Amino acid sequence: MTIRLSTFSADATPPLGHPLCNGNVPSAIKVIDRLSARGIVLVPEGQAPIVLCTVDWVSVNNESHDLWRETLAEAAGTTVDRVSVHCTHPHDAPGSDAAAQRLLDEVGMEKAIFDASVQERVLHDIHNAVVQSRERMHKITHVSLGKAKVEKFASSRRLIGSDGKVQHVRYSRCGDETVRAREEGLIDPFVRVVGFWEDDRPKAVLSYYASHPQSFYSTGGISSDTAGLARGLRDAAVPEAMHVYFCGAGGNVAAGKYNDGSPTNRFRLAERLADGLERAWDNAVKLPVKAQDVEWRVTEVDIPPSAAMADTEALRKEMEDRDAAFYRRTMSARKLAFADRCRNGTPYPLTCLRLGDARILHTPGELFVEYQIAAQACRPGEFVAVAAYGDCGPGYIGTKAAYAQGGYECDPRHARVAPEVEDVFMDAVRELLAN
Repeated sequence: MTIRLSTFSADATPPLGHPLCNGNVPSAIKVIDRLSARGIVLVPEGQAPIVLCTVDWVSVNNESHDLWRETLAEAAGTTVDRVSVHCTHPHDAPGSDAAAQRLLDEVGMEKAIFDASVQERVLHDIHNAVVQSRERMHKITHVSLGKAKVEKFASSRRLIGSDGKVQHVRYSRCGDETVRAREEGLIDPFVRVVGFWEDDRPKAVLSYYASHPQSFYSTGGISSDTAGLARGLRDAAVPEAMHVYFCGAGGNVAAGKYNDGSPTNRFRLAERLADGLERAWDNAVKLPVKAQDVEWRVTEVDIPPSAAMADTEALRKEMEDRDAAFYRRTMSARKLAFADRCRNGTPYPLTCLRLGDARILHTPGELFVEYQIAAQACRPGEFVAVAAYGDCGPGYIGTKAAYAQGGYECDPRHARVAPEVEDVFMDAVRELLAN
């Protein structure tokens, strides 16, 4: 039984003047490099198509994420539950949350987060790209699986003090030499690469690495940042294949130890990531694959909202307060959109693609790296990759211990998710990775 595959891509660059990073940068002023949405349609014989897609946006949330999946499902001739959409998460890029923007429209903040017409254009183009890709399917005979350590890129954002609380949050850039000199912390240092081959010809390469991709940011200069630059280097090195980069469980991981924010560091970090991608590709093990080796698993979870999400009246008042900071108003709208989804009982999907003994897990949110490490421990010695940053409506998804430690990601003022999320998530992960 055969496997067929097609690849697709479309430009996802917004026009100048469009807000970036969910409105945190009010207006794009230049294009440093163009953004893309790209992915694969995988069709194992006897099964409905599977669609895997990434877009160089900071986030796609709630109703917007639903719309992306629905559009791709219709284009590929499959069901929504067999579509996974993720963001590569650069900050100098758009974010999309239709429900939050609708709330902001009601208080006179039109296009504060994003312009719906831009998303409509991108979805129109990506829909057409998927439809056209189905006319040039490749017969996949082999997959290749590789991993390699990425040197001097990732480090823990959360540095714990002697009292067991977060002492410093070392973001993607860190100007304090003393903080940069601290330990690297808990990370997954490996980038993982999956290749799809038609005999001896590579047709698609999927890559997974757990770290925020930012170098310098909030400049108004549209860019896919280090991940996009590294992917571009691999595009040039293996031009016959479509390269699709997924951000792993890097919610609490960033480049801060190795990055003082200097613009030149963007290229240094990109080269280090590209070097890891190259070595993972070069040392990969190539294996024959048939349709019966491919399985798509789906589960859904109700993510427990934090206590602060219950006070929707306070959130709405802050959103409506014309004297409040712009960021506070837009963030309140995003929190309200998530709270409404939870209150309506709309679950979030987690999925897993099995390729023989390899597993690729797809999750919502800015997932902490502990989940990725725990997922790999579920199948010791096997190839387990994680793609996070699916529906980012929940924001950061920390561990139970992390919420007790505090820090930006788990601060009650920012956190949308309750500590009980760890039990919910790990039950779902174990279910998807069983057998």
